[in-house]
Amino acid sequence: MDSIYKIYTNDIGISFQWKEVKTNLIQIIFRDTGFHLTVKEIEMFIDKVCDAKMQKGCSNCEAYGACRSLLLQTPSNKISMAVSKVELGQIEDLLRGTLFQVQMNMYLNDICKN
Repeated sequence: MDSIYKIYTNDIGISFQWKEVKTNLIQIIFRDTGFHLTVKEIEMFIDKVCDAKMQKGCSNCEAYGACRSLLLQTPSNKISMAVSKVELGQIEDLLRGTLFQVQMNMYLNDICKN
């Protein structure tokens, strides 16, 4: 973990930036999927999570809430994911926590320059 700057973590995943790589991309990993996203793409992903929350999902099976019956679009128009209601909430927390921390760091860096 010495080679990364950890931004945010929760039960489903982690967000970080590589120390050795100078880029504005943020690595977000949840389940067994990794994304390299800009701040704008994280904001877009949050919007897509909100859209997915409007889906009804599965209500008739024994695994209600844990059933991966929701389709989550990603910032890439070629990739979508099947997630459960629980995972969707955790993904939203991971994305919002990451966005908050990144924006807070940018704000503080801006203040410190002046």
